[in-house]
Amino acid sequence: MPSDYAKTLGARLRAIRTQQGLSLHGVEEKSRGRWKAVVVGSYERGDRSVTVQKLAELAEFYGVPVSELLPGDAAPGVLTPAPKLVIDLERMAQLPKDQAGPLARYVATIQSQRGDYNGRVLSIRQEDLRSLAVIYDRTPTDLTEELITWGILDSAAHRAPAAIAHPWPPWRGPRSIAGSGCRQGRGRVSGAA
Repeated sequence: MPSDYAKTLGARLRAIRTQQGLSLHGVEEKSRGRWKAVVVGSYERGDRSVTVQKLAELAEFYGVPVSELLPGDAAPGVLTPAPKLVIDLERMAQLPKDQAGPLARYVATIQSQRGDYNGRVLSIRQEDLRSLAVIYDRTPTDLTEELITWGILDSAAHRAPAAIAHPWPPWRGPRSIAGSGCRQGRGRVSGAA
């Protein structure tokens, strides 16, 4: 029988996975078989113990700090369900190219990958919002506000950036550094338990 700790850890793993729009099989596909659906499912149910090393690797795969997975007193922000991010493609087509060009190219790529050409709306994931924020050199919150102002996103999307567990982009330092085009390197801690 799983312990309360294992169940809580599993619930956090499941919340992060589902927030990113991934099924168990989606995790296996995205990881190219590194993470088997049956194994991740057993971690999420608390039926299988996860080592610190495996937990760190899984956190890196999901793009969240390990601390967000560990049970503690405070509930992490990643457990807040994120609203759907739906881009109005008809409105996007009406915007000036210099304003919506990067978004239009990104959307075209998603449509091609998904085979989704309905032409009216397109759902994007939190991961897509983070990528677009980097492209536009904005925080996810700032970009969300801008997309809402442009009429591309529904105002319910205001809550979306709050669901992102870690600051983005991680290399962005003070505005003067980001504005100069310089990027700070991503620090990695190896061997930390």
